[in-house]
Amino acid sequence: MADSLNFKLEQGVEVLERTPRVMRAMLSGLDSAWTDATEGPDTWSPYVIVGHLIHGERTDWIPRATLILEQGENRRFTPYDRFAQFEKSKGKTLENLLDEFTQLRAGNLMTLSKWRLTDKQLALEGEHPEFGAVTLRQLLATWVAHDLGHIAQAARLMARQYKTAVGPWRAYLPVLDR
Repeated sequence: MADSLNFKLEQGVEVLERTPRVMRAMLSGLDSAWTDATEGPDTWSPYVIVGHLIHGERTDWIPRATLILEQGENRRFTPYDRFAQFEKSKGKTLENLLDEFTQLRAGNLMTLSKWRLTDKQLALEGEHPEFGAVTLRQLLATWVAHDLGHIAQAARLMARQYKTAVGPWRAYLPVLDR
């Protein structure tokens, strides 16, 4: 099993390139009862999650990686707005968001591929506003884990719609209570 010490970029890219297809397969064409489901006030729906992934494509992963690779005087990351998607997604359908996410991710993966990163480059550091020094390797590993976490979150939100409908089987479905 891979951990942060032996992160392999090629393995991470395998996940990153699939995430838009996974989200599309999971969400496209579904009734809004599935895609707008939340866990209560101030929580995110699958629709909001896709908007969040888009915002990350625009402002987080590749922009921060670029900052690290440039190794300029200021390597401090701009704080990430974890709630920007609420404004940025207004008026867009889920299909619009899925298309936008697919397009942005493809472009970012093309950029990542063109860099042909070495182990030395992956060890370069930037400065996270909360965590301090972080490496490019850690940033890219986080991108992968972030995708998987939000895929799991969307699946959990959808599963919870049947929390009571499953009756006694709930005892065997821990996803309903997380």
